[in-house]
Amino acid sequence: MSLRLVDVHKTFQQGSRSIEVLRGVSFSCAPGESVAVVGRSGSGKSTLLAMIAGLDRPTSGSVELDGRELSHASEQELARLRGREIGIIFQQFHLLSDLTALENVALPLELAGAADAEPRAAAALESVGLAARADHFPRQLSGGEAQRVAIARALVVKPKLLLADEPTGNLDFETAVGVAELIFRLAREQNTALVLVTHSEELAARCQRELHLKNGLFA
Repeated sequence: MSLRLVDVHKTFQQGSRSIEVLRGVSFSCAPGESVAVVGRSGSGKSTLLAMIAGLDRPTSGSVELDGRELSHASEQELARLRGREIGIIFQQFHLLSDLTALENVALPLELAGAADAEPRAAAALESVGLAARADHFPRQLSGGEAQRVAIARALVVKPKLLLADEPTGNLDFETAVGVAELIFRLAREQNTALVLVTHSEELAARCQRELHLKNGLFA
């Protein structure tokens, strides 16, 4: 999947104040390419990722996926796009506490109406080394295990675009290294375009390109 952002602005209102978080961001990502967006907290990284995922809409400018302008898409179309073509890995995991690891991974497939959701979810858990933890609930998993479940959930639909928001931010160093290796290996195996938001220069250096976001602009 090709990604293209052109002159994207995002302004939030706080009472009478207007806060411009993104101030004219443009970049592209080719199918299978990995791009890191690096910046300090508050630089606009997560807001940028939300624009790409269709979780929020830009104040102005365009976000295009395979030539489709997301601002013209309905909420239903955006939800379908996220369910079938975009995988998202969050820093906070966002696993559903009442579902097992297997059920969490199977959920996007079930929402998409896949008849083989459970075996595909089981295969995805095996690919991240957690086949033995399939019946465990999030509270029974370590941070690294929970993040690997989140990776399996993001990749189980074989998305064309993978978005990762500080995916190692809550992990200790050794676990973070393993999780990062897993993300890059699986994205490479599936030829998935990867946009990785991080404050870690070490993690960013593993991507094919680095973009530095500062005060809502690429420096």
